[in-house]
Amino acid sequence: MSAMLEGKTVLVTGASRGIGRATGEALHREGANVVLHYGKDKDSAQATADRLVDRVLLVQGDLRNPSERLRVWTEAAGWHGSVDVLVNNAGAWLASEVDDDGAWKQGWQANYELNLLAPADLCRQAILGFRKLGGGIIINVTSRSAHRGDDAGHLAYGAAKGGLLALTKGIARGYAKENILAYAIAPGWVATDISAHISPDDPLLAGLPLGEITPPQDVAEMIAFLASGRSRHTTGATIDITGADYVR
Repeated sequence: MSAMLEGKTVLVTGASRGIGRATGEALHREGANVVLHYGKDKDSAQATADRLVDRVLLVQGDLRNPSERLRVWTEAAGWHGSVDVLVNNAGAWLASEVDDDGAWKQGWQANYELNLLAPADLCRQAILGFRKLGGGIIINVTSRSAHRGDDAGHLAYGAAKGGLLALTKGIARGYAKENILAYAIAPGWVATDISAHISPDDPLLAGLPLGEITPPQDVAEMIAFLASGRSRHTTGATIDITGADYVR
């Protein structure tokens, strides 16, 4: 164990599977006390906790609900007295169809609540808590959609992720003097539930420079490094993890 994070408590939202699960495992390997948040999939979250054995706390909460967001933070902070690192990973690729008035309004509201306001509220709680500690780290998982926009059926998703990216930059600039650091991770295609429909012979794979979808572990390793605080002056940066599929 390299123990980059020994003694640190890290809250990872959406940790029952995909990037969140891989991140929890990477952080735990580095010595962190890991709070694994999950929404509905208790079995998957529990399976991850069972593999980690110790230094892990499961916290359930529907992040679309403001009171649940606060409770998740309060439970995480109460475990060891504070949270040192917040990883806002929870989110969903929610449609916002232009041709259907009801679906359009519902899609925008759903994306706003889960993909932007929920992480924003947790960022606020983190800032308030980090001030008492003399600093802390926020890592927000956005998307390449934050840069280039998403497809026609997911305009609200791209906008929400773009908002989260702007929020991250604002936090980095506004709170650096208080030793509060903020980073954004912008993955492309990652081997999660969203990409489960992609078959080995899908033309999409042929168009990827590395010829494969990004493993969630690749994203997790970057998050673990940033969580260590070993590159303070990277604060405010957006790290693209796309296998060169999308480069800026």
